[in-house]
Amino acid sequence: MDSPEGTAPLGPLEELLSVLDLRHLGEAHVRVDGVEGDEESDLGESSADVFVGESQKMPHGRVFGGQVLAQAVVAAGRTVVGVGADGADAPRPIHSLHGYFVRPGDDSHPIRFAVDQIRDGRSFSTRRVQAIQYGEPILSMIASFQEPAGGLDHQESMPAAPDPEALPPEDVVDLDGVVPRGYLRVRPVDLRHVEGPINIAPGRQLAARQSVWLRTIGPLPDDPLLHAAVLAYASDYALLEPVIRRHGLAWSDPRLRPASLDHAMWFHRPARADEWILYTQSSPTAQGGRGLAFGRMFAADGRLVASAAQEGMIRIKE
Repeated sequence: MDSPEGTAPLGPLEELLSVLDLRHLGEAHVRVDGVEGDEESDLGESSADVFVGESQKMPHGRVFGGQVLAQAVVAAGRTVVGVGADGADAPRPIHSLHGYFVRPGDDSHPIRFAVDQIRDGRSFSTRRVQAIQYGEPILSMIASFQEPAGGLDHQESMPAAPDPEALPPEDVVDLDGVVPRGYLRVRPVDLRHVEGPINIAPGRQLAARQSVWLRTIGPLPDDPLLHAAVLAYASDYALLEPVIRRHGLAWSDPRLRPASLDHAMWFHRPARADEWILYTQSSPTAQGGRGLAFGRMFAADGRLVASAAQEGMIRIKE
């Protein structure tokens, strides 16, 4: 995303906050596939809230999947209002999302987000979001929001890991356009791999699991929706790495052709994305040119705050 003419370039975190600050365009009459227009469709039509946002500039010109996922979370969340304990309006926190990356996005073109308010119940709100470029969806996502409630409570224990401050910061490297998924740019999220990064060289062990400490490189505003969106953004950075780590590959391998296919996330407990999160990841299987990975996010105090799952296309072109 370019800064206005005559102004200093935005820092990486300021740029992320800028792309997540979507502009509300109002309501529009859209088909249920998310494409605006007045033509009749066998799929039916509905009224949707429409937002628009810009993109971070990427070396390969394609929108980073985590970015459009985070923007969709913001768009959906802005249409959700619940009732607080005092009877006043209060936002319902997001508790899950399920999205499909349908087409690659163009980072030089604005993205429109059409939010269909499927249902507002007493406890849950459901939203469908279509991220649209050039009249076609690039992401289709359903998200659910829940009124805060009590109930049964248990979680997995946080695994042991070195203190994040004991791990070296990971410098951004320039590999002449080889590495995909945002590794050529300064990141708004500080990532520190417990087993070491695989940007340039494969890991020493062919293990289908890894752990990564992460947090934003600076403080964020006190907005729970924004923190959830940034966690969704960060969850896409390294989730497929257990797949390629298991097979002795690195992001710099010119044969590697990765692409995210779908992404699911569940938000269990409140968390801040500007405080250290341990992101443990594993891949149970890879086959048919696809790899599956699961992730768990633990706050530094041991609380399991979120879980994620993603399947990606991972092809090796000789």
